[in-house]
Amino acid sequence: MHRIYDFIRRHPTWVDSFYAVLLLALSAAWIIASTQADFEGAALGTKEQVAAVPVSLALSLVVALRRRLPEKMLVLACATGLVQLVTNVQVFVGNFAFLVIIFTVASRTVPWASRLALAGAFLAPTIATFRWPSPNQDAFEDALGAILMTACFVLAWVMGDSLRTRQAYYKQLEERAARLEKEREAQAKVAVAAERARIARELHDVVAHNVSVMVVQADGAAYVLDTAPDQTRQALETISGTGRQALAEMRRLLGVLRTGEQSKESGEYVPQPGVEQLNELVDQVRGTGLTVAFEIQGTPRPLPSSVELTAYRIVQEALTNTRKHGGPRVGANVQLRYGDGELALLAEDDGRGAQRDVYEDGGTDGLGHGLIGMRERVGMVGGNLEAGPRPGGGFRICAVLPLKSAP
Repeated sequence: MHRIYDFIRRHPTWVDSFYAVLLLALSAAWIIASTQADFEGAALGTKEQVAAVPVSLALSLVVALRRRLPEKMLVLACATGLVQLVTNVQVFVGNFAFLVIIFTVASRTVPWASRLALAGAFLAPTIATFRWPSPNQDAFEDALGAILMTACFVLAWVMGDSLRTRQAYYKQLEERAARLEKEREAQAKVAVAAERARIARELHDVVAHNVSVMVVQADGAAYVLDTAPDQTRQALETISGTGRQALAEMRRLLGVLRTGEQSKESGEYVPQPGVEQLNELVDQVRGTGLTVAFEIQGTPRPLPSSVELTAYRIVQEALTNTRKHGGPRVGANVQLRYGDGELALLAEDDGRGAQRDVYEDGGTDGLGHGLIGMRERVGMVGGNLEAGPRPGGGFRICAVLPLKSAP
């Protein structure tokens, strides 16, 4: 049964042609029967019988091509009806084609054709009643019959127009679904781009910090290579440990970029250091010879992971910039203050300060990382960031991160 329905949907003209042949066969039977007598008991004349043949063929053609050429078939039906009036071919079974074409045209979206079909639905039954009145019925009965036939024709038009409205509604739903799908795809692409940009910032922070530590330790090891073997060994161990840590984090980050899937080992997309790891970060920086004062004010409490990661990366970037641009004998100060509804962070140094292009115009790399990346991070959590030279020398970074309920 499903195959039959599928065939009907794929070959509508064949189905219409079948009904057209059936209608033509019934019309032929009516013509043959009319040689004996019509419905009122009187035989049709030869002229009417001859005229009934092309009328039957035309009306059958209307049914066969109603879906392929609906407007043209409507015009053909109107012309055939006029011929039927002129040649006095009485109403017969072939006139069922008028109902079919009215329904078909009303279901389409051509306004003039739909209006013409509606006008025909109102006029055709009345014209037929006056043209071929029944001798066995009075005027009231003829009028009642005309009203009933008009109701049938108008109902065919209403059904066709309802089908058109429903099809337009379904088409609108399909277009809306397609538009929503495109919007979802666009949002997914934006989300992917944002995630990759965030991972790029993570890579910058990881590489810049760890490579900076490794460079400082390597320089120190080279300086004391001959005079202090123990210090040299310690520096090399620090370089080795820092390098392994950097490689591990970069593998996890690059794995996300390659696959976009969650790591099965870590259970998260990227490393998520927080404020608890700031002591380790400061100790690591102190190991490079940089003097860092670290202070926590207020009562520590659980924070949203996004705020913790932002605070950690700000301190990491600030200390990296201090080593890069602070000059010799520079000292740094890091303060973390827990407020009622915010986390305030201060990172400053007393060095010579960074050049203006470090904190403006996209950073020294020209890619918008560094302090520009800080501003993006702070903006993502709804905070404020101030960064620039400190009065009296050095560089200062102040960030205020609003706190929400910790996840």
